[in-house]
Amino acid sequence: MPSCCAAGLLRAMKSYSKKALSVAIAFVMVAIASLNAADGDYSFKVKNTTDEKITKLLASTDGKDYGNFDIGKGIKPGETVTLQWDKSTDKSDCEWFFKAVFADGEESEAEAFDFCEEDLELEF
Repeated sequence: MPSCCAAGLLRAMKSYSKKALSVAIAFVMVAIASLNAADGDYSFKVKNTTDEKITKLLASTDGKDYGNFDIGKGIKPGETVTLQWDKSTDKSDCEWFFKAVFADGEESEAEAFDFCEEDLELEF
């Protein structure tokens, strides 16, 4: 393989590796937070103000790569639930992007929330 093609391939592989690592880190942070919800100190509320059940919450630190935040069987219309972060997220940035996925498959627009704010309540 000519050296120009090999160099291009290496750059592409490094770029892909960085993106894959970013997605993996976000996913692990969200998964750990949901698995250890009972032990976490930082909580926030999610209120479903729509007529559709929320079946998933998607979380991201950069607004591009999202991981699933476990909400169990979902959040019914009109319901407010309290969710907790795992301590492993303590050193992460305050700003996180969240999207809701509804029972009909529709996805809300991404919205940034400041998790350093006290008594934070997300509304979808």
